[in-house]
Amino acid sequence: MGIPGPEPQDDGGVGAIAAAGGLHLYQLWLHAEYGPVARFQLPGAGTAVSVADPVLLEATARIDERPAALFDFLSPLCEAGNLQVIGAEEHGPWRRVLLEVLAGRPSHERHFGEFAALVEGLADRWGALGDGAAVGLQKELTALSLRMICAYALGGDDRGVVDPDGVVDAFETVLTESLGQQYQVPRDEEDRTKRVEGALRYLRATVDRVLDARRSEARRSEARQNEAGQNDAPGSDARQNDARQDPAHPDSARSDRSAQSDRSDLIGALVDAGMSPARIRDTVMVTMLAAHHTTGVAVSWTLHLLGRHPDVAARVTEELDRVLGDRAVPDYADLRRLTYLDMVLKESMRLRPPGPYGARETTEPLVVGSYGFPAGTTVFYPFWAVHMNPDHWPDPERFLPERFSPEAVAERPRLAYIPFGIGPRSCEGAQLAMVEAALALAVLLKRFRFRPVPGHEVTPVERFVLWADDDIRMTVSPRVPG
Repeated sequence: MGIPGPEPQDDGGVGAIAAAGGLHLYQLWLHAEYGPVARFQLPGAGTAVSVADPVLLEATARIDERPAALFDFLSPLCEAGNLQVIGAEEHGPWRRVLLEVLAGRPSHERHFGEFAALVEGLADRWGALGDGAAVGLQKELTALSLRMICAYALGGDDRGVVDPDGVVDAFETVLTESLGQQYQVPRDEEDRTKRVEGALRYLRATVDRVLDARRSEARRSEARQNEAGQNDAPGSDARQNDARQDPAHPDSARSDRSAQSDRSDLIGALVDAGMSPARIRDTVMVTMLAAHHTTGVAVSWTLHLLGRHPDVAARVTEELDRVLGDRAVPDYADLRRLTYLDMVLKESMRLRPPGPYGARETTEPLVVGSYGFPAGTTVFYPFWAVHMNPDHWPDPERFLPERFSPEAVAERPRLAYIPFGIGPRSCEGAQLAMVEAALALAVLLKRFRFRPVPGHEVTPVERFVLWADDDIRMTVSPRVPG
């Protein structure tokens, strides 16, 4: 059976997508017109097949390849090969290392205090603006989340080798210039190239300084251990020390583990895994790219939706007052008790998924429902269209956090909600992003009331993420608890 879709056009589909207002809106039209599986022209990939039904998506969930052409614009960030499209054999071990760190509770707890301080700093600055001041949420909150992920990925600045402001400025240069090229923003190409190359050199040099500091620490630690060993007296103590060098001795295993970085240290984990300096630099860069966009955009859209639904906002603040009491900042353990806030965040990411789509490439023939996909097919994941599928989300445009109660979740297909993608190429930092977003929302909503700026229109546009044209501007006023 042929896959339905619009007739091909000579422009490769660019005109149809532009006329719809972007690829995200085009996908909503495509599936409303042609059903849950539809073919379309995807600029940069020829013809793609889009799947918007969560049950049918299950057949594609194990695909572990991405279409290289669609992610080529990220190549300048990487020295050792574009991490978004490395082959499955290489991708698997790399992904396991990232999951050990990014998805682990130890890493979240270790960095939680630092994250909280950064959010409090932003709240203090907003508080100093005065009652009713207007702020641009996406600009402010993506800058905050970039600072959070810089602290995370670079391991803090206790070594005195990282300038956080310099890293943020350089990374924003890379993003602005690279995305401007992707979206054909007019700019002198020679100047653009120089700016990007200079910023990339700065960022890679920063990671190298962190690596050098780690190596120096390791050498000093080894020297101290050797000195302590030389000072051991002969006899039973020496024999005991010799025994500890035996891999079978339990104290030897403990020593080996303590010599390795803990699982909350991204760079340390990459070093322990034997990755090259270039691959470590690439991983830090890509982690910063993905993490800061996800968190900042998700928090911005959530505050926007709460500003338009004061009844839901009142329930969130009641929960915050009940769980936190007089405390302005939650502890890590408090996040599990903020169940309604979690439902609000998830419903916001359903309506406004930060990354509005993903893509995979089949390596062998695949059957999806009544359709056959040949090897080499670009399979498009329209996250927004999946989240707006009325078969699984009644009245899909309505903001209704109760959709994410345990009972409601149990009634839906597993892949009806996919803000972080699916399968072996899904976002490794999903859990970290949710912790950061919940923390930021808890601190800001405990302290402030957010209202839309009168007359300011908020229009979703697709950039690298689901952005808002002309930002999301809201007024910020101090809130009296209770």
